[in-house]
Amino acid sequence: MSAANADREFELAAGRATAWVARYLESVRDRRVLPEVVPGQVRAALPAAPPEQGEPLEHLLRDFERLVLPGITHWNHPRFFAYFATTGSEPGILAELLIAALNVNAMLWRTSPAATEVEEVACDWLRQAVGLPDPIFGCINDTASSSTLYALAAAREALDLDVRRRGLAGLPALVLYASEEAHSSVEKAGIVLGVGQEGVVRVSTDAELRMDVGALERAIATDRAAGRRPFAVVATVGTTSTTSIDPVPAIAELCERERLWLHVDAAYGGAAAVLPELRWVLEGCERADSLVINPHKWLFTPMDCSVLYCRREEVLRRAFSLVPDYLATTEGDEARNLMDYGVALGRRFRGLKLWFVLRAFGLQGLREVIAAHVAMARDLRSWIEAEPGFEVLAPTPFSTVVFRHRAGDEANRRIEEAVNRSGLALVSHTTVRGAYALRMAIGNLRTTPDDVRAAWDLIREAATEVLP
Repeated sequence: MSAANADREFELAAGRATAWVARYLESVRDRRVLPEVVPGQVRAALPAAPPEQGEPLEHLLRDFERLVLPGITHWNHPRFFAYFATTGSEPGILAELLIAALNVNAMLWRTSPAATEVEEVACDWLRQAVGLPDPIFGCINDTASSSTLYALAAAREALDLDVRRRGLAGLPALVLYASEEAHSSVEKAGIVLGVGQEGVVRVSTDAELRMDVGALERAIATDRAAGRRPFAVVATVGTTSTTSIDPVPAIAELCERERLWLHVDAAYGGAAAVLPELRWVLEGCERADSLVINPHKWLFTPMDCSVLYCRREEVLRRAFSLVPDYLATTEGDEARNLMDYGVALGRRFRGLKLWFVLRAFGLQGLREVIAAHVAMARDLRSWIEAEPGFEVLAPTPFSTVVFRHRAGDEANRRIEEAVNRSGLALVSHTTVRGAYALRMAIGNLRTTPDDVRAAWDLIREAATEVLP
C-alpha cells in the first residue's frame, strides 16, 4: 500500500474512531458497568496466532467493538462507584491522541524540550491549584505506587547522606512507618528497596482511623532502642479503604524532631484541596519532604498520571541519576532531564493531558465538579444513616462513603454481588476493624445525584432479597 493510501486509510479510521468515542461518552450510562463474561472468554474469542498478512484498520475497529468491548468494565460509567472512580474526560482523551501521534520520549530535555517544559508547567499549575508552597519540584509518573517508591528511595538516599556527613557507622536494619490503613504500595516499596515487609511498621489508628501519633512515637523509640534505623514516615490524606486523613501537622513535627523523611500519600484526597473550603486537608503538607497527587483519580485526567512533588529535588535526583555516555548532553544545569528522577528511562508526554485538562476545565470548573461529588457523598451518607439496618463505618471527608448492613459479613458480600451482577452499578468492599464493609466512591465527571440514588436503591433492594 502506498504512503498516500495508508494516510487516507488512517484518516478514515481515525474519523470513525473519534465519532465512536463521542457516541460512547454520550451513551455510556446505557451500558452494563460490569461485563457478563467469565475468565478466559475474551481470550478464547481472539485468534490464537498473529496474522501473516496485515489487516485493514476498519477490521481492527470492527473487532474492537465485536470482541473487546463486551469484556470491558466501564470505568467511565457514571455509576462506577468501586475503588476510586475515574474519568477520561474529553480534553484528556484529545491529548492522548496527540501524545500517541507525537510518540516522543521525554527522557532528556533535548529529546523533546516541549514535553519536559509543559510537564514542569502543568505540575506547577497543579501545585498552585491545591495550595502547595513554592518552590517545590514536581514530575509525573505512571501511578502513586511508583511515586511512593521514588520518594522512599530519596528518603533512603537522604539518610545515607546524613550518615556519611555525621561520620556514623554503616546502616543497620532500616525501618519506615505507615498507618495500618496505608496503601499496600508502601509495603511494595519496602520490598523493592530491600527494607522488606518486616521493615515496614504498621502504626495503629485512632477512633477516626487516622495514624496515632503517640503510637508512632513509641514505635520509633522502640526501634531505635533495638538498634534499627528509622528513616521515613508515610502519612495519608485519604486512605484507600476509608479516606481518613492522618494528622499531618503533628506527624511533620515528629519527623522534624526525629530527622525522618515525611512522605504524604494524597493520591486521592489531594485533589479536594482545589476547593477553598477543603484546603485544610493538606495542612502540614508544606512541611513534608515529598507528596503525591493523582490527577487520574479525581481530576478527570485519563490513566495514567501521578504527580510526585519533592522539596528536596537534589536528593531525589541523586537517588536516581545515572548518565551513560550515549545520554550525556551539553545543556548543563539550564535544562532538567526528567529521566534523573525515577527508574524509567522512557517517559510518555503525560504533561500534555494534565495541561489540557487544567486549561479546559479551569480551576472554577474543577471546583464545581468536586464540590458536587462531595455533596452527593454527604447525601448518600444521610440516606444510609436514616435507613434501619445499615450503618456508616468511617468519616466522609471527601466523596467516598464506607458502610455496611448490620446483618454481618456474609450478608454484605451477597449484597455487593447482587448489585454488581445487575450491571446497573458497580460498588466495591473493604475491611474496617475486621468487618466486611461496602464502599461507594463518587468521582466520575458524569455522575449525577440520580445515579447515586439509583445505586443506593439497588443496595437496599439487594438487602431485602438476600436477607432472610
